Amino acid sequence: MKISTKGRYALRVMVDLALNSNGKFISLKDIATRQRISNKYLEQIIAMLNKAGYLETARGNNGGYKLARKPSEYVVGDILRATEGDLTPIYCLTENGDCEIKDNCKTRSFWKGLDDVINEYVNSKTLEDLLN
Repeated sequence: MKISTKGRYALRVMVDLALNSNGKFISLKDIATRQRISNKYLEQIIAMLNKAGYLETARGNNGGYKLARKPSEYVVGDILRATEGDLTPIYCLTENGDCEIKDNCKTRSFWKGLDDVINEYVNSKTLEDLLN
């Protein structure tokens, strides 16, 4: 399994907002500068995080973005899923994945174990853990 730049940058953006907001909105430009992400690419990531309900937004001169909740209330796995989709390593384990030989597959338990470890780890960490 590989996490794309969207997933990696989403975590960086969330950490940036947690570290720099002090209750105030932060401009896209400031985040982009600090994180060295283009404005255009950052807009795509922000849109995903906003759609997931992770951000508050404001328009105007003092507008920008800030976290909608405390850092301790954000699970890293949820942030990654908001940008990456399902984190399952193989298709046949996904909700829509169907396999003709799944009942007799000798490797299925291996992949299921890997999926369990991945999800257990990413779900055990919060944004606050990353800050510390």
